Amino acid sequence: MNLFNFFEIKKQTKHPFGRGINANPAENEEELFINSYEAFEKKDVLNAYEYFLKSLENFSNNTSNENISLDKQENKLNFEIYQGTAKIIGYITDKSLYAETTMIKKESAHIALKRYILERNYQLTYACYFSDDKYIKLKIFLDNVTMSPQKIFFPLREITLNADFDKEYMKSEFPNILLEDIGHLKNLDENELKIKYDFLNQWIKDLENKIATLPSNDNSGMQAFEYLLIFLKIDYLLVPKYEIYQKISKKVQEYFSNETATTEAKNEKLKDYIDELKNMNFTDFSANFYNAKYTFNPTDKTSQEEINTFIDEALLKIRWYKNNRYTQIIPTIYSYISFYLLYNYGLNAVTKDLLHTLVEIQNPSFFKALDYPALYDANNSSFSKRTIISNIENIIQPHKKRFKHLETFGDKLNFTSLNEFSNSFFIQLKHLNFEEI
Repeated sequence: MNLFNFFEIKKQTKHPFGRGINANPAENEEELFINSYEAFEKKDVLNAYEYFLKSLENFSNNTSNENISLDKQENKLNFEIYQGTAKIIGYITDKSLYAETTMIKKESAHIALKRYILERNYQLTYACYFSDDKYIKLKIFLDNVTMSPQKIFFPLREITLNADFDKEYMKSEFPNILLEDIGHLKNLDENELKIKYDFLNQWIKDLENKIATLPSNDNSGMQAFEYLLIFLKIDYLLVPKYEIYQKISKKVQEYFSNETATTEAKNEKLKDYIDELKNMNFTDFSANFYNAKYTFNPTDKTSQEEINTFIDEALLKIRWYKNNRYTQIIPTIYSYISFYLLYNYGLNAVTKDLLHTLVEIQNPSFFKALDYPALYDANNSSFSKRTIISNIENIIQPHKKRFKHLETFGDKLNFTSLNEFSNSFFIQLKHLNFEEI
């Protein structure tokens, strides 16, 4: 099987959400991976690589996303791999693999950017930066003497993910620089951009109103949930790129890594960027979006135990706020749990799709604006109960052959209110059993 897209059978959506791959692997992905392993054992190198690279191809609505392109010749296999802004071009012979991606023109890199590139070389394991007569590029070289699918996977993943990240970083930190080799990027429809821009401003307005209604004494913890939630919501639902993505990632990382600053001081830094987003016009906002092909997920797999621990700790906080009658923050924390798990953890396909369903329920107006069927009506607090139960069944059922103790749970959910529903959903999520028999 693919080492990273663990048991990926996804419910198709019309739009990409979050940072993972919103697509399905090939139906014969596991077979291709096994064929690759067997071919390497037989020293049938070109066929082994061909099987492996085909196992990375992904599909939307049974149509290839063409994230992998192959051209097999008699003694050589040429390939291309797409990951966001990055296009990796390479070739394979019986003896070796070489791959590179073009980042920027050498003449456009000033001292600060060159320093960043040198520092990145110390951080990378398999890939390294270099320059030719015209361009700065990132490359890998692999010797095929003792090659296997596992040994291919991690170097290709490293160059692919880091090339995409660094291009986005360069564009964010050095806005006047021109990225090279990005002709494959597609613009978003202007109507979709307008919907996202309007919701961003509505969320900011709602946030400001919510902050104003919080208790005046000792409310820094509640403010933190509100500010962090809007950042996570922007990242997952709007999926911005370039500057917005880089700044949100940096703000969230700084919030959790800075152990010396007070919560009030950290909240103020989050608020500063909210104010910046509030003043961003539609043209500048739109420049931070594109559609692209993706091959590798950016986060490593998280154990079910880690996920359960986070849910337990979050539900304890909810109980504390409820017992102390700070009930206005409870819906925020339930929503925060969903988005934080999707943002920070490498989720398997079942957990990820179940959480996405919960996000749809918790954010009905946004999904309605994008023409998704309503799962929850906030005006009269009513659920599309039959559809929700059916969606949960459809997510879980394809995996029951592999995970014998994995059970659907739609009929065990509490539909009396959105808070009760969210609470029961997280409890059921904790009880999912992914033990293989």
